[in-house]
Amino acid sequence: MLVYTIYSKRKTITVRIDGKSSDYVTYKNSVKELLASKSITLGTKDKINVPLDSKLNNDQVINIKKAVNVNLEYDGKYLEIKSSDDDVASLLKNEGISVNSQDKLFPDRSTKVTEGLKIKIVRVTSKTFSKTKSIDYKKITKKNKKLLRSVKKILQRGKAGKRKIVTQIVYEDGKKVSSKVVSNKIVKKPKSTIVVLGTRKPTPKPSTPTFSRGGISMAYRNVLTMRATAYSGGVGTYTASGRRAVRNSGGYSTIAVDPSIIPYGTRLYIQGYGFAIAADTGSAIRGNKIDVYFNSYREACHWGVKYIRVYVLK
Repeated sequence: MLVYTIYSKRKTITVRIDGKSSDYVTYKNSVKELLASKSITLGTKDKINVPLDSKLNNDQVINIKKAVNVNLEYDGKYLEIKSSDDDVASLLKNEGISVNSQDKLFPDRSTKVTEGLKIKIVRVTSKTFSKTKSIDYKKITKKNKKLLRSVKKILQRGKAGKRKIVTQIVYEDGKKVSSKVVSNKIVKKPKSTIVVLGTRKPTPKPSTPTFSRGGISMAYRNVLTMRATAYSGGVGTYTASGRRAVRNSGGYSTIAVDPSIIPYGTRLYIQGYGFAIAADTGSAIRGNKIDVYFNSYREACHWGVKYIRVYVLK
């Protein structure tokens, strides 16, 4: 009966430390007694899958995960801690260390915790600053041909506009690392200066144009550039206007014109010919053409064809 009692207390226990298994035959009643008998100590950060005061059962498996040394740097602190957590995320949670969404974490949360792992948290913060900048106004000049050149009118006086610029500055562990403009808006549009300038020339006082002949100034109404040919006729030749055809080098000679351009009776001065009166016409005399009269055919041939100035006298 005694042998049976002792045999019934005999148990086979598997202790697995960091994945390495050892099998033990024991007569101990609790987990704590077994670990002590095998000189297995647990640190404060070590993990075990069963309570230490729980009773042992035959063929039981006890899992132990030993804490490893981890270097932790954050908020200006440099700490060496022990952890038996599976990954960085669990370690930070169990240590009560918060990491904001904008913070930088090295390595990332899913990294497995191993001996000598270095974890660094960079705190990222940002601030925004706004400033108002003046916008220069433009000057618009408009021309008005109805106003005299000397006239200048200000239709609208200019006013400067305003621009609001918002800049975001990013800090890592309190040090500035970047700066960028996140908003650039016109909050008040500038108002242009509008100036009207006259372009009309002053109306000149009427003056009578003149040309000089023999040192004497002659007044004229108009001057034409015309094609001049010549013709001749005998004594007693009459013009289309009823005048007698004459060549008077000291007075007025008769010439043929296009009456629609130079009416009959118009007094003229013809360059290289002298004074004349519009008295005749011809089928070939149309537009800016004239036909000057000479007493002889020879003189007419000598004249030939010329382009000359014809002054219409007053």
